[in-house]
Amino acid sequence: MENCLFCKFAKEHPAKVYEDELFYIIKDIEPKAPLHYLAIPKRHYKYITEMTNEDIQNFGKIVNKVGEISINILHLDGGYRLVINQGDNAGQTVPHLHIHILGGKKMDWNPA
Repeated sequence: MENCLFCKFAKEHPAKVYEDELFYIIKDIEPKAPLHYLAIPKRHYKYITEMTNEDIQNFGKIVNKVGEISINILHLDGGYRLVINQGDNAGQTVPHLHIHILGGKKMDWNPA
């Protein structure tokens, strides 16, 4: 998508925390936890329902990789929460599916 903020970031964001062929991770600019990252697929889709079977398989790989790098790269030693907002009523502010990765504190049940 040519006007998508996250698609532009895939090419030019200077402060990526992690990147591979499927996705990249950046720090959230309005953190809701001491450690708040966004895992953003490089392929553009807004909703889970827009994903192809290949996208779904790759999304599983993204989630798995987040787990693999959670301690050494993201410093989420005490655990973390993954949140996906879908649509305006859920708080999705950028129309590109992404995962919020929140940690760095003990969390009550208060969705991000």
